[in-house]
Amino acid sequence: MAQSDVVPTAEQLQDLLLESPGFTEFLLGLTTISASLLGGDVPMLCAITVERNGGPATVASSTEAAQRLDEKQYEFDDGPCLTALRQQQTVLVDDLQADVRWHHYADAVSQEGIKTMLAVPITTDDDSRAALNCYSTEAGTFDPETVASIGKHAESLSRILRLALRLHTPDPYPVHLRSAFESRAIVDAAISLIMILNRCSRDSALRLIQLASRNSDKRLHEIAEDILQRAGSEDKGNSHQRGRIEPAGQ
Repeated sequence: MAQSDVVPTAEQLQDLLLESPGFTEFLLGLTTISASLLGGDVPMLCAITVERNGGPATVASSTEAAQRLDEKQYEFDDGPCLTALRQQQTVLVDDLQADVRWHHYADAVSQEGIKTMLAVPITTDDDSRAALNCYSTEAGTFDPETVASIGKHAESLSRILRLALRLHTPDPYPVHLRSAFESRAIVDAAISLIMILNRCSRDSALRLIQLASRNSDKRLHEIAEDILQRAGSEDKGNSHQRGRIEPAGQ
């Protein structure tokens, strides 16, 4: 499984936090960017779970499927992601259907086609816990190099997530996200990804997407989806050459 070696800088993550109107929108941006940066030949599904003051978990996901995979664990109040969050330890499930630890959960999500998953804790303050959850439909995705890469990415999210928790009261994750809300999250994530890869301002990144939209007659969120998908499909051999990202349609 190819991995990107691009890790967002503290300044870029701070920009994402400052530009996000709320905690859920911020987490949506983080998960979508995580899925793009960590993706390879087969797109990875990512979610971030946050539990605060022993209260209900809040989840934001890169896709609706990742949301379902996380929320199904809440029904059982148990699962790989909740274990990683509550015990603050990395949990790797090489073969979900063969794993005996969470067979009820595996049966419940069997239709999703998930073969393997990895949950990595994100260090937060004492009154909260968090984890980055990654799912794959391809067996053998999480080799040692990939696990290390995801662990490094989770570490890079710790400081900004702690800051976000202090600035925002986590709001409940919407049961049904409206299409406009989803589209905005995708565009914001693509803007942030361009800022990271091109080392440019938010305005410059937005102008790139707008220009590509005008030249291709595609909507902004369609251009944003293309950007995130192309970033996720870059193989590791080309990631160091990539450097910049140019939206299709320019």
